[in-house]
Amino acid sequence: MESLLIIGNENSRENPSEVFCVLWTALILAVIFAVFPCKCFTSIRYYHPHNFRWDLCSFLFNRKRPDVIATTGWLTPVIWEGTYNRQVLDKYYKRLNITVGLAVLATGNFTRQYLRHFLKSADKYFMVGYNVIFYISTDNTYDIPYIELGPLRSFKTLRLPDEDCNQDHTFRNMKNMRNKIIQDIQYEVNFLFTMAVNQIFKKDFGVETLGKSVAQLHSWWYFRNPRDFPYERRVTSAAFIPFGEGDFYYHGAIIGGTPNNVLAFIKEYLKGITDDRTNKLDSTYESHLNKYFLINKPTRVLSPEYNWNPKLKTPPQIKRIKIAWRP
Repeated sequence: MESLLIIGNENSRENPSEVFCVLWTALILAVIFAVFPCKCFTSIRYYHPHNFRWDLCSFLFNRKRPDVIATTGWLTPVIWEGTYNRQVLDKYYKRLNITVGLAVLATGNFTRQYLRHFLKSADKYFMVGYNVIFYISTDNTYDIPYIELGPLRSFKTLRLPDEDCNQDHTFRNMKNMRNKIIQDIQYEVNFLFTMAVNQIFKKDFGVETLGKSVAQLHSWWYFRNPRDFPYERRVTSAAFIPFGEGDFYYHGAIIGGTPNNVLAFIKEYLKGITDDRTNKLDSTYESHLNKYFLINKPTRVLSPEYNWNPKLKTPPQIKRIKIAWRP
């Protein structure tokens, strides 16, 4: 924390009451910084294309939900309906003229079954009023439906390489995303989300979700005992998490953050999967995701409202479903 140096002018030296007021103000500021330490500030540096550096304090996310976990043990806000000030956040981000990317994998029958509904709902509810680029990863561009997008929206097709056709779809997509982020995406957007296609937006998915590293809580496991979380328990796996460790169970349907942070996760995932295959282990994308976020704590955590399974009985904690999962 930078020290605060107050130097009185001639008038203040002649007027003790003014000196007292200045010192009293300094004391109040010192108390505020003691109660809300620097750790509550999330600092994100992004140098291209907009060349900006910003500091966003977690006090923008108020604490009006005593019925839920609203803050993690590492002082990251958990985003629920009623825990953030959308107007203040919008005012802040509008000045930055940000662009947000949304990448989705659509292959085989998933393209025909889910992609149209996903894109139409995303066009309506995802980052309304902001520049958005949809990135569609697919193995067949002919199956991509025509959709007339709203203002400030555009899309790009990321064709999966044919030489990887025998690999797992998620692994192929992540290899492709790694290359695209390095080559293009990091220069096109300030924030990037990657999402599963089998979900549909129901309400506004706005700038309250933005952060350096964004993780999504699993709608089923959030309400279960942590001892039962389906972490990878095989010691020889790169995704191994011992019993007694772990913060939450995160859903693989949504991850986000700055392009470089999404890229960092993808690299760790690809390395972990490759190491496990070398050791003849078949591990899952979600197990590596949970291991990554155990070590690299997210700076935003999205509540189950942002990815709710409608087949589950909706508890009173779920006030406003932002995305419905379609298993």
